[in-house]
Amino acid sequence: MNASVDRDRSEWDVIVLGGGPAGENAAQYATQFSGLDAVIVENELLGGECSYWACMPSKALLRPVELLSTARDLPGLRELVGDRGLDVGAILEHRDRVVNHLDDSGQVGWAEGIGVGVVRGMGRLDGERAVVVTGPDGGERRLTARHAVVLGTGSHPRIPPVPGLREARPWTSRDVTNLHEVPERVVVIGGGVVACESATWLSGLGVSRVTLVHRGSRLLGRVEPFAGELIADALRERGVDVRLETSAASVRRREVAEPVEGRVHGGEVTVDLSDGSTVVADEIVVATGRAPRTEGIGLETVGLDGGGPIEVDDHLTVTGVEGGWLYAIGDVNGRSALTHMGKYQGRIAGSVIAARAAGRPLEDTPFTPHEDLADRGAVPQVIFTDPEVGAVGLTEAQARDQGLDVETAEFDMANLAGTYVMREHYKGRAKLVVDRSAGVVVGATFAGGGAAELTHSATMAVVGKIPIAALWHAVPSFPTVSEVWLRLLETIAANRHGSA
Repeated sequence: MNASVDRDRSEWDVIVLGGGPAGENAAQYATQFSGLDAVIVENELLGGECSYWACMPSKALLRPVELLSTARDLPGLRELVGDRGLDVGAILEHRDRVVNHLDDSGQVGWAEGIGVGVVRGMGRLDGERAVVVTGPDGGERRLTARHAVVLGTGSHPRIPPVPGLREARPWTSRDVTNLHEVPERVVVIGGGVVACESATWLSGLGVSRVTLVHRGSRLLGRVEPFAGELIADALRERGVDVRLETSAASVRRREVAEPVEGRVHGGEVTVDLSDGSTVVADEIVVATGRAPRTEGIGLETVGLDGGGPIEVDDHLTVTGVEGGWLYAIGDVNGRSALTHMGKYQGRIAGSVIAARAAGRPLEDTPFTPHEDLADRGAVPQVIFTDPEVGAVGLTEAQARDQGLDVETAEFDMANLAGTYVMREHYKGRAKLVVDRSAGVVVGATFAGGGAAELTHSATMAVVGKIPIAALWHAVPSFPTVSEVWLRLLETIAANRHGSA
C-alpha cells in the first residue's frame, strides 16, 4: 500500500462510485498530472464486471474454441488434433488465472500505487458533492468531494418477465463466464453479443445440446445483417439449435438450488416456447441485455430519478444538476455499453475534472480531449464468436436514416491471399459504408478470422475522416487480411466507374 493514501479520510478532491474500468480511468486521469487526489468506492471487486465476469473470462473461454476450429481446418494440424475435444479442466484453470481467482489485490495495489484510495462498500449520493458509504459490516461513513463525484456504477442483467423464469434462478452472464461445471443441455435466451459468444464457448466446451432462442428475425441486430447471418450459420454448423422469431413463453423447474456462481442452479428445467414447442435442459442462460445500475445510488438527493440511464453532456457532466460537479460514465449513462467506451469516457471525464479544478478552459479543438466525440457514430466493437465480427461507425441503414449520400462496397474475404493461407475453408465478408459527398468512410463491418484486428484500422479511418483518396495510399502488407481494404476501395472505384 502507498503510504500516502489514507483510506480513513472523509474529504477528497474526487470521489468515484464504482471501481470498474471506467471508474479506474476517471480516477487516474483526474489525478495523474493535476495534483488532485481521488478515492474509488467499490462494493465488489476493483476492476469491475469486465475484469472478472465479462470481457476477460469470456475471451479466455473463446480463444481455445477458435484455435481448435482453425487447427481442424489446416493440413498438418488437422491430423494432430483429429476428433479430440478441448481439455475443459485446463481451460477453466486458465480462465481462473485470467480473472486472478476473483482476487482484486493486484488492482487495489495498482490504484494505491498511483495515489488513488480504495474504500470498500456500497456508495450512494447524499446531496451536493457528498457520498454515504455502507461498509461490509453495515456501518456508514460520509465522504465529501471538493471538486467532483463520478458515477460509474455500471449495469446489471435484465431478466425478462417470463412466467417462472426468475423463480428458476437462471444463469446470467456472470455464471456462464465463470462456470465450474459444464451442463449436458443448455438453453440460451437472447440473440445479442453475450448470447452468441456464450453459445460458441458452451458448444466448444462440450455441451451436447445448445438451444439458442431469439425473438428477433436475425442475430446481432445492431450490426450489418450479413454478420448475423454468418454467425447463425456458424453456430448451426457447431450443432447449436438456433431458433429465430421465437421467445420463451414460460419456464418450469421443479427443484431449485441455491444459486452458486458457475454451478447449475437446480434440476431439469423446461422451457415452453412461443411456437408451441418445448425444450428441456439442465440450465438456462438469460442474455437479453443489461440495464443501467441507477437505483439505490441516491440520485433523488440531487433531484434526479433512478431506474434509467443518467443523461450527460459531451463532457460527461450530468445534466439537470447545477454546479457541474457530477459526472456519469460507462454503462450508467446509456451511451455505449462497452468496456472500451466506458474507459474512453473515464479518460475524458477525468481530464475535464482536472482542467476545471485548475481553472483552465476546456479545449475547443476538432479533436479535443475534453469532449466525447466517439459516441457520435464512431463506436467500435468486436464480437469474439467463431468467426469474429468487428464493426465501427454506422451501418448502411443507420447512414441512410441520417440522410447521408450513401455508397457501399462489399467483398468476400475468402478471396484474399491472406485468408487463403489462414485456413482451408475460410468464410468471411467485409463492408464499407461511405458518405459519397464527403468522400469518407462512416462505417465498416468485418466478419471472419482476423476481424478483431481489422477493426482499429477502420476506427482510425472513421474517426480521422480520412479521405477515400488518401486510403488508396495506405498500402496493406501482403499476404494479410488487411488487403481487404484494397479490394473494398477497388470495389468503390469500379462502382463509380460503372455509374459514370
